Amino acid sequence: MENNFVELASVSSLDDFLARSNGSAGIIFKHSNTCGVSSRAYNEVSKLSYPVGLVVVQRARDVSDEIESRWQVTHETPQVLIVHNGEVVWSASHFDVKAEVVETAFEKASRSQ
Repeated sequence: MENNFVELASVSSLDDFLARSNGSAGIIFKHSNTCGVSSRAYNEVSKLSYPVGLVVVQRARDVSDEIESRWQVTHETPQVLIVHNGEVVWSASHFDVKAEVVETAFEKASRSQ
């Protein structure tokens, strides 16, 4: 199965990813490549059919820090954020990261204006 991850390795790539959502919601997944819980969440998020901005915290700490600062969210990994109109409208972390739950939240956020 091919996933739809778009690696966000810089703050500018985060901004570009969100701009490409073209007014729709965007999914961001913060992942640690040294954590078993994050590995499980990665497998869940890889099931999504939508583009997912992937922040590997070991390689993109500045992006992770920017997310925390920009949206006033506590840093966690694994963590999924749905961003719409410049605001975090939904988030989940750790064992709450499940493909069907993320997909439902994303579709709801995409429908809201």
